[in-house]
Amino acid sequence: MTYVVTEACIKCKYMDCVEVCPVDCFYEGENMLVIHPDECIDCGVCEPECPPEAILPDSDPQADKWLELNKDFSEQWPNIIAKGEAPADADEHLGEEKKYEKYFSSNPGQGD
Repeated sequence: MTYVVTEACIKCKYMDCVEVCPVDCFYEGENMLVIHPDECIDCGVCEPECPPEAILPDSDPQADKWLELNKDFSEQWPNIIAKGEAPADADEHLGEEKKYEKYFSSNPGQGD
């Protein structure tokens, strides 16, 4: 089992999850994070740290469509091991729906 990041992270990207991950399995895109499923050890410490509740176990039916996205982009984006600055407008996008269609970017983030 692994955890996945869902669209609730898009445009929020608070990165509290990165601080607690013991195996540094987060990867940074321009406006969201993903988890590398082969590196995640299923410890679950990241899930409660996520303000927009964007992290789900892959056993959750809502996680199905996000598992492939997490896998694909974790192989393209830079690894992130320290919490960075959340977007200035992150709170404005908290709880917003259909963020993937509106805002998703395949561009990599800054990484560490």
